[in-house]
Amino acid sequence: MKWLLLLSLMALSECTSYKVSLTRKKSLRQNLIENGKLKDFLQNHQYNIGSKYFPSEAATLMSDEPLQNYLDMEYFGTIGIGTPAQDFTVIFDTGSANLWVPSVYCSSYACTNHHRFNPQESSTFQGTSKTLSVAYGTGSMTGILGYDTVQVGGISDTNQIFGLSETEPGSFLYYAPFDGILGLAYPSISSSGATPVFDNMWNQGLVSQDLFSVYLSKDDESGSVVQFGGIDSSYYKGTLNWVPISVEGYWQITVDSITMGGKPIACSNGCQAIVDTGTSLLAGPTNAIANIQSYIGASETSYGSMAISCSSINSLPDIVFTINGIQYPVPPTAYILQSQGSCSSGFQGMNIPTASGELWILGDIFIRQYYTVFDRANNQVGLAPVA
Repeated sequence: MKWLLLLSLMALSECTSYKVSLTRKKSLRQNLIENGKLKDFLQNHQYNIGSKYFPSEAATLMSDEPLQNYLDMEYFGTIGIGTPAQDFTVIFDTGSANLWVPSVYCSSYACTNHHRFNPQESSTFQGTSKTLSVAYGTGSMTGILGYDTVQVGGISDTNQIFGLSETEPGSFLYYAPFDGILGLAYPSISSSGATPVFDNMWNQGLVSQDLFSVYLSKDDESGSVVQFGGIDSSYYKGTLNWVPISVEGYWQITVDSITMGGKPIACSNGCQAIVDTGTSLLAGPTNAIANIQSYIGASETSYGSMAISCSSINSLPDIVFTINGIQYPVPPTAYILQSQGSCSSGFQGMNIPTASGELWILGDIFIRQYYTVFDRANNQVGLAPVA
């Protein structure tokens, strides 16, 4: 009888993982286009995708707004905060570490079109005197820090610290399809030393494994998930290949080389890359990206995107990232983005030098091809082709 009870408990412990469904929606860029605002936005905000990363190294780029990284984001999930829960649409972002949502204290235009957290309507909210300020170049997201219960895919994450925004920069966020951001990077990059959501889950024993995994569906709307505390082998083919984390801050790894058509096109002596669910594109040094754009025949439009003939999808080669000795091809059907009968390049230039040399961002274009496990216990990322 004791053995039966023990086996039951073991089986139960193996099942403590939780899935959060992600919905694919129109991006902020698409919403701005449809409201005739994108051209004004791009004229008034210099766009450098790299300003999200390594802010100390990017000090000269502080005229840029890291929130622009979310311009092309399409995958969003719902969380609840407080008792009873108040629902928010968030980006599950492995490229940042804080949780923040708009609050009733926010008077910025951007907040008026989004759900706003009201502490007075939560019986479990605990306020603090601490403030949160995340610099976005032309302004800051400022707010206060508080504690409350956060509901994430069936998990009740109690005593979770989070930011309640009081000001949000830029009227363009009014059109954002998300309310806030749930960061899943290492605590070392968290603003104000706030404990990230996944760390708090693990510390409370709410998940059975110190890891989470991401599957991004190629379909228009449904099927994408973030799974906390587990791996689902039905989402991938073959076996997971493990890649050590090179720096514990972002989910940063070493890439051996990047080739197209069998020839080196960048990163010939190795480079660093961040696996980031909070960036939609493939980003790299401006010179290398310019070479790639030229190679694939992309040209810049007045909207700041790189247009390309849709017929090129049938003739262009894969771009191949060799990581820890394994090749990860990304086909043109993935790196050429199709929308409403037109096509654009999924590559974006940025310049952020690191101590280890050039930096690349493997965003959703890459993650749609490869099921990704973010393993905090062993400081590694697992990759396998999606099923």
